Amino acid sequence: MTRLSVNINKFATLRNARGGNLPDVTRAALACERFGAEGITVHPRPDERHIRYADVREIRPLVRTEFNIEGNPTVRSFVDLVLEVVPDQVTLVPDGHNALTSNAGWDTLTNRDLLTELCSTFRAKGIRTSIFIDPDPRMAEGAAACGADRVELYTEGYAAGYSLDRKKAIAPYLEAAKAARSAGLGLNAGHDLSLENLAWFIRTIPWTEEVSIGHALISDALYLGLEQTIQAYLGEIRKK
Repeated sequence: MTRLSVNINKFATLRNARGGNLPDVTRAALACERFGAEGITVHPRPDERHIRYADVREIRPLVRTEFNIEGNPTVRSFVDLVLEVVPDQVTLVPDGHNALTSNAGWDTLTNRDLLTELCSTFRAKGIRTSIFIDPDPRMAEGAAACGADRVELYTEGYAAGYSLDRKKAIAPYLEAAKAARSAGLGLNAGHDLSLENLAWFIRTIPWTEEVSIGHALISDALYLGLEQTIQAYLGEIRKK
């Protein structure tokens, strides 16, 4: 069964826009769990424009489901944070310092030495390591060679093409997912997954172990409420 991990960055974006502690990001994370989320994802960036390092330290001991930290491991402070709080999973994302959001996966062939060292470092602390990749079978195979436990498929392209031709949109993801499975890797997916396109993705690639969803889910919660929205996403994941 695919697990739903809620990315809570947008709660922090809203809080930081006004200052103070409204909404309370820790309270939001615990509410997501209470309403059925099977994981919590945070993506701290060096400028702390949404999730702050202090948030990660506060939330970590309170989360009872899976805790996943995403970020760019070329930033030493990020690596140090991960090693300090020891999440269940770290997802390595090559986002630029000024990127609005994640916009590409790793070239696991060119960056093999770096990624191999990072996978070894995190594995020594008992942290499952996932590498964020584009839907390219070679990148999945490269991630396996680096010693990763999983890959996370960057699904922006799938989401963008879904309404035009969903079979065409998912085709490269299916091939990359097959390559990951053949290489012995677990499979995650994330970026622009929504109530519109989630069920088709899971139905086509049912061995997806986890989806990380933030922007669309939090946006839907403005209309539906957080509890009803999380239940709606879980319903799409479990749809036959």
